[in-house]
Parts: sequence; C-alpha cells; structure tokens
Amino acid sequence: MGSMSIWHWVIVGAIVLILFGRGRISEVMGDFGKGISSFKKGMNEAEKEAEAAKQLPKGTTVDAEPIASPIDEKTGA
Repeated sequence: MGSMSIWHWVIVGAIVLILFGRGRISEVMGDFGKGISSFKKGMNEAEKEAEAAKQLPKGTTVDAEPIASPIDEKTGA
C-alpha cells in the first residue's frame, strides 16, 4: 500500500490530462517558467544594489523615494 505502481501513475496522468487538457498544462508551465525568470531577474537586481551599496563610502546613503508623511505640511495637521 506504501508504493504506487506504474499503472497508478498512468491513471493519475490521464485524469490530469482530462481535467486540464494539453493546452492548459502547457500554459501553466509557460507561466511557471516566466515566474521563475522574473524571480531570478529580481534577485540579480537586488544583488547589484547590494554590491553598489558596499561600494559607497561610510555614511553615504542610496537615493530612495521619500516616505509620505501623514502630516500635511501646509496645515500642520
């Protein structure tokens, strides 16, 4: 009962193909590949930013967008 024979896997594969169809599975795998590529690209950009930060002299900060203040500067509220 602990292991599955080849026939179990054939039946599971046939059910998956019937439920999702060949086109849908290839779409899902394509989207999965794009997600992995995007993740790797983001990781490379983060590593480049970290390397750039290491190159800066001490006390220097990296330019970033300012954080929005909850206080209106005109009214002070």
